[in-house]
Amino acid sequence: MGCTGSIPEDIVDQFDEMGYVVLRGFFDGSVVDRAIEAMTPLVDACAAELVAEGVHQDMLSRESFERRLSRLYEPCMEKAPSIFRRELHLAGLYDVFFHSRLLDAVEMILGSEIRLYPNYSVRPKLPDHAKTLVLWHQDGGYTQNAHLAGIHEERAVEVLRMVNIWCPLVPATEFNGCMQFIPRTHKLGLVPHEGREFYLEISAAALEPFLDQAASIELDPGDVVLFHNMLFHQGLPNRSDAVRWSMDWRYQDATQSTLRKEEGHMARSSRDDADVVKNAADWVSRSFQ
Repeated sequence: MGCTGSIPEDIVDQFDEMGYVVLRGFFDGSVVDRAIEAMTPLVDACAAELVAEGVHQDMLSRESFERRLSRLYEPCMEKAPSIFRRELHLAGLYDVFFHSRLLDAVEMILGSEIRLYPNYSVRPKLPDHAKTLVLWHQDGGYTQNAHLAGIHEERAVEVLRMVNIWCPLVPATEFNGCMQFIPRTHKLGLVPHEGREFYLEISAAALEPFLDQAASIELDPGDVVLFHNMLFHQGLPNRSDAVRWSMDWRYQDATQSTLRKEEGHMARSSRDDADVVKNAADWVSRSFQ
């Protein structure tokens, strides 16, 4: 698996103190290229559906990866996809989700029993698309109706030991909608969230004292950021004319419950590797669960 970046020796200290760690140039170009190639049939399927509906006369196959989806949905932005998830059991994504050096980094934080949490996504952030404008939140805020033995429901999510991963497939800048973090907010625990039209948002009372500390996380393809599931973060609006494609996924201490009906997939185990995803063919044979 291609890896050009190194793992900082103080990765655990950085993660614990700041709530995130950026690994520059971590994936080599072949890993990113295979991920982009894997997404092409999904965009083809979107194009074919729009042609069948008469929205377009052709599938705009000559358009670049960064612009094609935006061009396809210009006449009908309300139909545009905001996320791909169940479709991601693709050979070209195995080297992303199960990258050995990335799992080495995660193991330093979580230990040797690592689960790919059942919440892995590819997100095409289209220009001025309300459904892809992700508001300030903690990922823990989305874990609802949680139950863990001996722990009250509101605090169940706080005991989950997780590492969130985010990487762009195209350059991510403030202009096209990179992520923003508020360092050290993972130490606050789970704060109140309020429902909005498409997403949850941290309540104003919990958010406003920390807003002046927000940091933009601009990344290039191949860069990876690891962050805590309690860290305050958001996605800026995409003000460009192209699609900001990105991937996000999570690893969890596999000795814990997912607090969901889905069990996810084992990525690494020192105890029993029978359930560990072995290779790309194995990943393709599985499903979102």
